[in-house]
Formats: sequence, structure tokens, C-alpha cells
Amino acid sequence: MHGHTIAGIVVVGVLSVTAGCMPPPRVASSHEPAGGTARETVVDALFAPPSPETIPGDLRGEQIRLGYKMVVDTQEYGKRYVGNALNCTNCHLDAGLNPNAASFVGISVLYPEYRARAGRQMSLADRINECFERSMNGRALPPDSSKLAAVVAYIDWLSQNVPRGSTVPWRGIPRISSTRPPDPINGKNVFAKKCVFCHGSDGQGTMAAPPLWGPRSYNIAAGMARVGVAASFIKANMPRGWGWSVTDDEAFDVAAYVNSQPRPDFPDKVHDWPNGGKPADVPY
Repeated sequence: MHGHTIAGIVVVGVLSVTAGCMPPPRVASSHEPAGGTARETVVDALFAPPSPETIPGDLRGEQIRLGYKMVVDTQEYGKRYVGNALNCTNCHLDAGLNPNAASFVGISVLYPEYRARAGRQMSLADRINECFERSMNGRALPPDSSKLAAVVAYIDWLSQNVPRGSTVPWRGIPRISSTRPPDPINGKNVFAKKCVFCHGSDGQGTMAAPPLWGPRSYNIAAGMARVGVAASFIKANMPRGWGWSVTDDEAFDVAAYVNSQPRPDFPDKVHDWPNGGKPADVPY
């Protein structure tokens, strides 16, 4: 992909996600104090993705562009390490530019950090490889891989306007909660009304959207396999272009239906949360 092409695509992404300036506020999770503290109410960083014109015209720029390609067309550029039919941008929408869908903007400043699921300090490259092993149901890229370094470079570039040490309030997905236990039967009905056009009646995807279960989708240890995570993603982003159009309960019901379907296992899941603290909605 030529520089002008990627610039055009990124410009569209930047304009689409910055039009509202900031994403909706996060709902406090069980790990956050209700109401927060004075420190938590201060927004240290603004959602300000860099302009495509800041991609340098040197080898570093080529590395950033390769990272972008790895994210938007993982099936082609990362195919040796992918075990399903997904691309990174299926979860990190708009190539990581969407503040309601696990945006990459600002993420570099948070690493290295301790990850409870792994029970250790992790680098950004470690975290990327976790996604390849779980969400992509594939395998980790070698530590010296030029493609792994390219994804890190792309996320570093997207994070350049976020000062290290600041908070990243748009990190992850805006979390929601349900007023009742999820109902997968109702979720199936909502899926039939609002999801099948893009994902197919059998959930195996179409040209418009990826498969949601079965061997070509994320495995049981992916973050999206948690009903709470999937529900939050659905609420904020689905149907595509019509986020915030389903109720919280509907989002939980659809997530429960989707995640009740068969999907690949992840044998190494036995090593997760070695120090405890496993969330209640982890399906193993």
C-alpha cells in the first residue's frame, strides 16, 4: 500500500473518531471505587491521534506502515501467525483509532505493566502476542520478528501525543452492567434481528463482518469470550455504525448467545491468573 493510500485511510479514521472529541464516560467496574477519587476524575490526556503527515518518510515510516497493514489485513501480512479468519481491526475498530473499541491511541505509555491474567510484568510486544494466541487463535510472533516490531511501532506512533505517566481514560471498551442475568434465548432473537445481515445466520461471517464462533473465530481464552467484555463491545459498536442502539440487557443477551456457541480451546488457559483474581465471567 502506498503512502498516499494509507494516509487517506487513516485520515478518514481520525475524522470519524475525533468528531465527538471524547468517548462516553466509562462505567466503574468491580475493580474501580464507586464514584472514583479526585485523581480519577482528572483527564490527563486527550484523545488526539497524530496526523498521517507525521509518519516519517524513512525506514521508521515504512515500519509504521507495515504495522498498520498488519492490523487492518492480518490475514495477509500476519498469516503465518493467525489461526482463524479474523483481523486485528475486527476488535480494534478503525485500525485502533476508535475510542470505543480498544483503541491503540496512548496504549504505548502504559507498558510495561503488570497483567493479572499472566501474573507478571508484560511489554507491549508481549501483549500483542497474547492477542495473536487468543483472539487470533494463532501463535506468538518471534521476539525478533520485524512484523511484531512493526505493530509496536504503529502503536507507538498512534501514542505519540499522550505523555508517559498520564491516564488513558478511553482505554479498552466502555463497560456496562446488566440489571439481570443474561438471557441467551433472547440473545438469539436479537441476533436474528440485528446481527445476521453482517455476521450471517450461522454466525460464520460474511464479506461485511467476521465469524463469531466456530473454528474460524476467537478462542475460549480471548477477552471477547467473556460475556461482560463482549456485551460492552456490542453496546458501544454494534450494529456497525449504529452503536449505542441496543439496550444494556440486549447487549448482554447477545453476548451470552454468541459465547454459548462452540469455539476453539486454548490449552495454556490452565496457567491464567496464577495469583488469583480471575473475573467471574471467564468461561473456564
